[in-house]
Amino acid sequence: MAKRSVLALLVLSGFFAPPLAAADLRSVVESYVERNQRRIVAELVELLSIPNVAADRENIARNAEYLRRMLEKRGFAAEILPTAGNPLVYGEIRTPGASRTLLFYAHYDGQPVDRSGWKQADPFRPVMRDGRLEEGAREIPDFLRLDRYEPDWRLYGRSASDDKSPIVALCAALDAVREGGLRPGGNIRVVLDGEEEAGSQSITAAIDRYREKFRADTLLILDGPVHPSGRPTLNFGARGIVTLELTVYGPKQALHSGHYGNWVPNPALRLAQLLSSMKDERGRVVVEGFYDGIPPLSAEERRLLLAVPDDEQELRRLFGFAEADAVAATLQEALQYPSLNIRGLRSAYVGGEARTIIPPEATAALDIRLVKETPGNELADKVLAHIRRQGYHIVDREPDDAARARYPRIVRVQRSRPTEAYRTEMDLPQSRAAIRALQSAWGAEPVCIRTSGGTVPISQFIKALGFPAVSVPTVNFDNNQHGENENLRLGHFYRAVVTMAALLTMELPEH
Repeated sequence: MAKRSVLALLVLSGFFAPPLAAADLRSVVESYVERNQRRIVAELVELLSIPNVAADRENIARNAEYLRRMLEKRGFAAEILPTAGNPLVYGEIRTPGASRTLLFYAHYDGQPVDRSGWKQADPFRPVMRDGRLEEGAREIPDFLRLDRYEPDWRLYGRSASDDKSPIVALCAALDAVREGGLRPGGNIRVVLDGEEEAGSQSITAAIDRYREKFRADTLLILDGPVHPSGRPTLNFGARGIVTLELTVYGPKQALHSGHYGNWVPNPALRLAQLLSSMKDERGRVVVEGFYDGIPPLSAEERRLLLAVPDDEQELRRLFGFAEADAVAATLQEALQYPSLNIRGLRSAYVGGEARTIIPPEATAALDIRLVKETPGNELADKVLAHIRRQGYHIVDREPDDAARARYPRIVRVQRSRPTEAYRTEMDLPQSRAAIRALQSAWGAEPVCIRTSGGTVPISQFIKALGFPAVSVPTVNFDNNQHGENENLRLGHFYRAVVTMAALLTMELPEH
């Protein structure tokens, strides 16, 4: 019988050697990755070559079937779970004698693409470069024929970092664990979401239908970039989001600014004044009650925040600004509070297109980032109350002539359904187990983020499951996530396999 067949038989029968020491685990996995770089990278490239925009149902189905086969090849009892939207891909491995279960979550859909901005023929035809595109890296032809890929090389393609590579890293880790004769720390369940980038509404709606399949002791979310320091990272929470779009109205049509300036109100100026009323010169939101309900940070919480190795001076240099907003003392502390951001402004024309007019309207798009203590609808309502206090009549559609004649100041408000924040306490047994696993594998404590700045659309899913969730980011922080020329640094990818192996084999705490 071939060696691979013997190994598969031993794996499925539950025959594992005793667990190795952590240093041996890392050595075993790194050796496996070194010997199998070509196969691992090729599997990722094949997966990336299937277009995965959530609205493209035909290719989403192709992704789901490919992933089902990937899991099945690793010994998972794998299936495709229908939902009201895109399907979930599910797999389960039962470990003999195990009473604890890990549920891994990742998503296989990706952001839409604007092909004109990509420096390659097709975002779904991955290319390899010997470094960062922005630094003049050259493309490596016929890279799939190579047996070795340097850590600083980068794979460019949609979803290379967000979020297909963590799925492949998890599968490679399971292969490495098994070849090394290691035993998973518990039962393993995997659920892969096909519409995370479109809001993950279907997975939340499917909880009751598939609750038994989702039951576990800990949820591990495989998504996002590691800390810029490159150290292994765990995120224990994420801010939520609710968005508002404000349109302030002036005349019914554009008017000559010479004939009517000083007499017809300018909506762009009024919008600017309205927005400026929401924050002080230090960047703090002055909307009444905006920070209510957030308890002071404890000494231990402040210690944890200060332990994150942010180089704020270097970040200011990298991003090109001199002074940070003064909402809090540090970047990490600032992320513990809700934020109010102007993400876009539009009114009339600028530059060579500028005209001497009073524009008919001006629009601002806002996002409000939420923390666990600030529900989205409550915070949005406080912003609307602030707008009313500035003398505005709020409408939800284009104002008619009667409204224009009656109300001096009109603003149309469109608001999204909020995605709430979540946070898992770091002192829970499940949290401590994940920290220990990474610390043991890498010989140093991981960077532990209390609340990450980004939003996880599955927060309602996390809440409904009712057990602790920890996010395990693995990709490079400069990956152009959601933008053009998305990329994955291979050194981060290789390290991700070790991190996944550490989590697969970690000792799960008793209830």
